[in-house]
Amino acid sequence: MGVIRVKENKIIFSRRDETAVIEPFGADCLRFRSTRNSKIQDENWTLITPPQASCEINNHGNWAEIINGKISAKIYDNGKVTYYKDGKEILAERSEYAFLSRFRDYKHKYGDLYKITICFEPKEDEHFYGLGQEQNDCFDLKGATSTLIHYNTKSSIPFVYSSLGYGFLWNSPSIGRCELTTNHTLWESECAKQADYIIIAGDTPKEVLYKYSSITGFAPKFPKWASGFWQSRLRYESQEDLLEIAREYKKRGVPLSAIIIDFFHWTQQGEWKFDPKYWPNPKEMVDELKQMGVETIVSVWPTINPQSENYHYMNERNMLIRTTKGQYGLFDFYGLQSYIDPTNPETRKYVWEKIKQNYYSHGIKTFWLDEAEPEILPRDFDNLILHKGYGEEVGLLYPYYYAKLFYEGLKECGEEEIISLVRAAWIGSQRYGTLVWSGDIPSTFEALRKSIKTALSMSMCGIVWWNSDIGGFWGGDIESDYFKELIVRWFQFGVFCPVMRLHGSRNRPKNHVHRHPEVLEKSGGDNEIWSFGEEVYETLKDLIFLRERLRPYIEKYMDEASESGVSILRPMFLEYPDDETCYTLSDQYMFGEDILFAPIVNRGQTERKVYLPKGRWVSVIDKKVYEGGTFITQKAEINQFIAFVKEGKDIINVF
Repeated sequence: MGVIRVKENKIIFSRRDETAVIEPFGADCLRFRSTRNSKIQDENWTLITPPQASCEINNHGNWAEIINGKISAKIYDNGKVTYYKDGKEILAERSEYAFLSRFRDYKHKYGDLYKITICFEPKEDEHFYGLGQEQNDCFDLKGATSTLIHYNTKSSIPFVYSSLGYGFLWNSPSIGRCELTTNHTLWESECAKQADYIIIAGDTPKEVLYKYSSITGFAPKFPKWASGFWQSRLRYESQEDLLEIAREYKKRGVPLSAIIIDFFHWTQQGEWKFDPKYWPNPKEMVDELKQMGVETIVSVWPTINPQSENYHYMNERNMLIRTTKGQYGLFDFYGLQSYIDPTNPETRKYVWEKIKQNYYSHGIKTFWLDEAEPEILPRDFDNLILHKGYGEEVGLLYPYYYAKLFYEGLKECGEEEIISLVRAAWIGSQRYGTLVWSGDIPSTFEALRKSIKTALSMSMCGIVWWNSDIGGFWGGDIESDYFKELIVRWFQFGVFCPVMRLHGSRNRPKNHVHRHPEVLEKSGGDNEIWSFGEEVYETLKDLIFLRERLRPYIEKYMDEASESGVSILRPMFLEYPDDETCYTLSDQYMFGEDILFAPIVNRGQTERKVYLPKGRWVSVIDKKVYEGGTFITQKAEINQFIAFVKEGKDIINVF
């Protein structure tokens, strides 16, 4: 049996080969840490230390109890920990052993690093939401398992909200695993010095999200220009190509908030500057776009190769990710590429100076941070060495520090409204102005359906700025009836996202002629709203004008998100936590407090069931009023979408 001691405001448990600590971490939160090493590490990773909370601790010799507001825990001399919310058990450790009573499992890796596994008893009536961005087609994660790792289309944020009224944050940037199955709840770090998790209690899901954001960070103020329509494609090959598109939107009188310059506008990967052959006068281009009210956004990659003028300087100063075996090549894309190491503050300083010199000086203040996972092939994080530690131990931190590089640089230049489009996220990424997107998903109705669940899951992890490539990224045949239907339904979804952005690598028509056939990475097919036929164009144009009318409403809730940690895009139970049906709904959501949106995500579908919570709801299609508390069936032709507004709310007038 172990020994239980009380020191100041914490309980310390010790026995041969293990030390554990339970202590408050802000109001109604408890933090647990344990290790086989000689001491507990004071490492918060990306967390913000909250004000110290007062708590009550009672030591009964063979067990002890700590109470911090709504949350309490008991630890016994055999090492078992059980958690309670308002006196009711919500989480209890379990041993996977028949004997020995080992409630935490440590398998030595090397040095002071271990593979660490913790299991909890399952609860039949419990449901989980969050865990970041998956492509598993699940919203309720009960019964699901997930590898904790980032890659293109997947961002692991190890936080879940439980239907029992608590949040669970696994505070480890190690590659790992989460199992929320019927036989146990399991959290695992593949390579870590200690186990570290936080439990957050609250009376409502919104309260839990607020407390979660209080220790992980709130998003900054959302730039008002960003609430409109963003245009992008793979890719505009030259300055004139880009300007022609912006001028065409202006000529047609269609509002355009931003246009994006995608990858390979540069000279070399790792040089972070325009190729003057195709982009001869960036400042002149930015100025013309500004006059049209269009923000310029530029794609930046963290890849670098020996042909880059910056490679040898950065390589000799350990500003690049290193490897435990093999040479620099981590990703093969037009030659072997390495990656910068943004966990090194010297790297962040050096790269920002290049960005400042080659982009910011031209008036470009918004960046698309692609490849943010980072994308390595094969995904062997045990082969990586970063400034912060071994890749297996700290690999999930990469997108956080990548976004921090740009946020800090822009702040130093005096910028206040900062937003970066980023392909991956980690705990706390939101506080660096990250607009996360779902990565290179296919142009299919299946991907659209999954995107709804992805968006809802990210909103439960403090990621209040999220969007997807409208139309999906790859495989879209713009001449097909399938894609024309898909782009309309996805556009409808895009209207009711925090950011509305059209992007994709469309299939090129057979008669496609390249204007610049000599460029290294050629453009895909056309991807502007007039590219899909006149009938589709009229529908998409109307949706952009609807977005314009919704902008004051959107901006209101985006401002609130910076204070509450609650996204404008909300699972139904976030607004109706006492309605059990709302916990089962994965294909409809609230857009702010007043709008309920129910997207159509299947080909050929023109009607669907919608659940209306208690109250009275007005359909945006025919302005008919429906009594809530039940399911109804609603029709919507291809140029219509299904949404309802609470009766008596003025926002109905924009539809």
